[in-house]
Amino acid sequence: MLTRELLSTGAYLDSFQDLPGQPCWSRQRIVASMHEALEQRPQGDSVWLFAYGSLIWNPLLKFVEKQSAVLQGWHRSFCIRLFAGRGTYERPGRMLALKSGGQSTGMAFRLAEKDLLEELELVWVREMVHGLYRPIWGSVRLASGETVSSLAFVADTAHAQYESDATVEAAAPLIAKASGYLGSNRDYLLQLEATLTEHGIADEYVQNLATAVRAYSIRTLTP
Repeated sequence: MLTRELLSTGAYLDSFQDLPGQPCWSRQRIVASMHEALEQRPQGDSVWLFAYGSLIWNPLLKFVEKQSAVLQGWHRSFCIRLFAGRGTYERPGRMLALKSGGQSTGMAFRLAEKDLLEELELVWVREMVHGLYRPIWGSVRLASGETVSSLAFVADTAHAQYESDATVEAAAPLIAKASGYLGSNRDYLLQLEATLTEHGIADEYVQNLATAVRAYSIRTLTP
C-alpha cells in the first residue's frame, strides 16, 4: 500500500527506475513542474486540491479543510495505459485520469500555507512519476456553495501512454486482467466504486466499468 513515507523518502520514485522504455521523471523535474503550476496560482486564493480517485480514500497529505466538490469541464476516464504499479508490459492495465468535457464529483482539500510546498511535493511525486498528467487550475464548486480555483491532475493527451478509447468495452478486459506490485487493477476500480458510493457520488461510467469487470472475471472463471 502506498504510504507517506514511501513518497517522502524517495523509495516510491526508486521503484519505477528499472522499467524499460518508460522514462521516469527526476525529483528535480517533478519539483520544477510543481513550481510552474504554482506560478499560475490565482493571486490571493487558498490552494485547494481536487481528488477524484485514490486521493479520496488515501490522501496521504495534511490539510485544513475537506469538502465534497464538483469540478466543471472534466470527467473520469481510464484513459492511460498502465505498465507499472497495477499493470505490467505483458498485461497492461488502465490508469484513471480526467478527460475534457462534462463534470466530475469528488473531494477538495484545502492546504495550509505553511505546509504548502512540503505537501504539494508529496502529491507531485505521487502523480508525476512519468509525466502522465497535466496539472491545471480548474473551477470547483464546493458543498458549501462557494466556487474556488483548485489544482487537478488531468490526462496529458500528448503522452505516448494516453489512450483515446477509454470506453467500457475497451478498458474492462484490460482492467480485469492487469496487476502489479501495488495490487490488481481490478481492485483499484472496485475500491473507487465503493468509495464513490460511500460518499454518495454517482458516476455512471465508473459503475458501468465495474459491472463489466465483474462480469468479465466471472466469465473467465467459468469452465
